[in-house]
This record gives sequence, structure tokens and C-alpha cells, in this order.
Amino acid sequence: MNYDLLPYLLAMTVVGVGLYAVVCKRNVIKLIVGIIILDYGVNLFLLLTGYRHDGIAPILTPQADRQQFADRAVDPVPQALILTSIVIGLGVVALMTAMAIRIHEKYDTFDLSQIHQLKG
Repeated sequence: MNYDLLPYLLAMTVVGVGLYAVVCKRNVIKLIVGIIILDYGVNLFLLLTGYRHDGIAPILTPQADRQQFADRAVDPVPQALILTSIVIGLGVVALMTAMAIRIHEKYDTFDLSQIHQLKG
């Protein structure tokens, strides 16, 4: 087995678990947890795209050899994207949680199939 692909397979497994929860679960809380897991899996996959074995921090100093720096530096763009994704994900989770609380206050259930059957 190629162990270089193992982290990518694990990241895709996490994405698959989150996608399963989003598509197949009918409970609002389970749906929110599935979206959180899906978000973590995508963040992990983005982190793996910027990973470089024996890489160095992407900080250029005046005494650094520029060619060696370019060959060994880790790509900082996925790291910046992940930080942005974490902040956006936190806001989305807070909004979904607030909506779930309101749904429970109004319908007294978290089951989406029961909510669809109710009137009002």
C-alpha cells in the first residue's frame, strides 16, 4: 500500500462520513454535526494539499538562499484558506444552532420528517 496516499484517504473518509450524515440523517442536531464533520474533512484536505515533506516555514529572511527556500517552503495559501474557512464555519454553525433552537421551541421536535408534517 502506498502510504503517501493514506492521509488523503483518511481526509476523504471524514468528508464521506460528514456527507452521509448530511444526506441520510433526519435529526437537525445530527445534520449540524454532519456539516461540522464535513467542514473539518475539507479543511484537512486543504491542509494536506499545502503539505511538503521536510518543508520549512514560509518566512523569507534576508540571509536565506532564495532557490532553496522556493524548493522547501510550504505553500501558505491553503493555510490562509483554512483560517478563513474555520471562521466562516464557526459563524455557520452558530447560525444553524440558533435556528435549531428556534425550530425546537416552535415545533417541540428536532425530527425533520415530523416538522414537514406539521402545519403552522
